[in-house]
Amino acid sequence: MKLQIAQRHQVKLRIGLSGPSGFGKTYSALLMAYGMTNDWKKIALIDTENNSASLYSHLGNFNVLSLGEPFTPERYIKAIQVCEEADISVIIIDSISHEWQSKGGCLEIHEQLGGRFQDWAKVTPRHNAFIDAIILSKCHIITTSRRKVDYSVDKGSDGKTKVSKLGMKEVTREGYEYELTVNFEFLNDNHLVQSSKDRTGLFSGKPEFIINSATGKRLIEWSNDGISIDEIKNEINSSTTDESLKIIYAQYPHLSKELYPLIVARKETLESINNQIIPNEQIIQKPNTQENELSIK
Repeated sequence: MKLQIAQRHQVKLRIGLSGPSGFGKTYSALLMAYGMTNDWKKIALIDTENNSASLYSHLGNFNVLSLGEPFTPERYIKAIQVCEEADISVIIIDSISHEWQSKGGCLEIHEQLGGRFQDWAKVTPRHNAFIDAIILSKCHIITTSRRKVDYSVDKGSDGKTKVSKLGMKEVTREGYEYELTVNFEFLNDNHLVQSSKDRTGLFSGKPEFIINSATGKRLIEWSNDGISIDEIKNEINSSTTDESLKIIYAQYPHLSKELYPLIVARKETLESINNQIIPNEQIIQKPNTQENELSIK
């Protein structure tokens, strides 16, 4: 154990957008992603909503990966990996609700196993692997999730009855919000949002607003403020002991997936260097037998 001075470092954003269908989650996610990248080709949208991403193709040449049923955690993980391997900067998962409550999702898997409490012991690790794939991804990730819909009947100022569409609980496993950098909740079909979770401090306590590309720009500027990944790589490459490598790795747990291969490579380099260096005290000078024989004669 070792105390360290707290310092700010660059992070990969994990943004959540939640609301009932039709409130503008996909459109808002795309605008936000563009603000983060300023390049549509660096954006990939994992589409589980029956190719709904095609409705926004006029915005730009973003990439689409259509994901149909079964919506198992493993298929989501594979889709994330495909995007990472394509050198994508921002991945939009639209939506994560299918992984929890759709055909092939966790609730159906649990039911097929028998629906007993103990059956969650087989389902939970699979769901956690999906969450880890989001948390540990080398890309910025925006996820959308549905909310269970309820309606309220109210009287307007004109005395007329008005039916309002409300968002309720997110359709995903409870606790997902705690893994996010920021979580935005859509308040109505006018696309207004407010933050229910905000580690950046940019949106908490602020009036509701409409997400646009400027929102993404503010978020990426916040995420880039601090020690960069390149600076950490230089720190690794300048390390000369296994102990210093362990300390660096422990400092950045959120970057473990990216730093691990660099740490291993540096450790192997150090071991190779050490194996080539033979201490002077271990060098035994072989006698020149020919010279000795001549001297005896």
